[in-house]
Amino acid sequence: MNLFQAIILGIIQGISEFLPVSSSGHLLVFHHILGIEQEDNLTFIIVLNMGSLIPLLFVFRKDVWELIKKPFQKTTALLIIATIPLIIITLLFEDFIESTFQVTRLLPVGFIITGVVLLISDRLKSKDKNIEDISYLDALLVGCAQACAVFPGISRSGSTLTATMARGVNRESAAKFSFLMSIPTAFGAMIFRFSRILRDPEMLEGLNFLNLGAGFITAAITGYFAINFMLAVIKTAKLKYFALYYIFALVVLIWFFF
Repeated sequence: MNLFQAIILGIIQGISEFLPVSSSGHLLVFHHILGIEQEDNLTFIIVLNMGSLIPLLFVFRKDVWELIKKPFQKTTALLIIATIPLIIITLLFEDFIESTFQVTRLLPVGFIITGVVLLISDRLKSKDKNIEDISYLDALLVGCAQACAVFPGISRSGSTLTATMARGVNRESAAKFSFLMSIPTAFGAMIFRFSRILRDPEMLEGLNFLNLGAGFITAAITGYFAINFMLAVIKTAKLKYFALYYIFALVVLIWFFF
């Protein structure tokens, strides 16, 4: 991987992580376009995740600080419950999930699922429930939607956002809860991948720290703008345009890979 490829992947990660367009699916596509072996870049993917986590913590710094100051509160419990399904799915199907990231042919399925989900989300009427009104059952169901997004092509933010709104939460609160959910998810993914590196230290050999730094910085910068853009878009209920993007992406994907 060269510096240009690292910057491109950092930009893709930063944008797609917070928009409902599946960061894993887009990274998989661009790995193939740029001729990069996916299985040889586990450490780089960890760095990209760390980079996109930085703007998330910054934008929601007040909420994160409140959770740190008062960890024993309902919102903390909701986030824990919402993360449990993902943990269970990852532990039970670790090898199968990893294998799906080597098969480009599965991407159209994920793209179709996400496109349908986004079209549904635009038809959901905004309700009056805030984060404080989210029940533990709501959090569990939204967590199940997040667990389904472990497969490439299925958007985590799109799935959790739609599931939260389907439970009667207003759009702004649904977006906020979806973003807050991604914090423990991101930390969990990093811990999981670090454990893989500890089991196989050879992954650390031959690292290019210039590429790692470039990917980290570009993911952080583009991630900041993507978060703020998404927070503005969700108020206008225009997620159907992302669904149209998925249709376009699906056509391009089939044209180039099938």
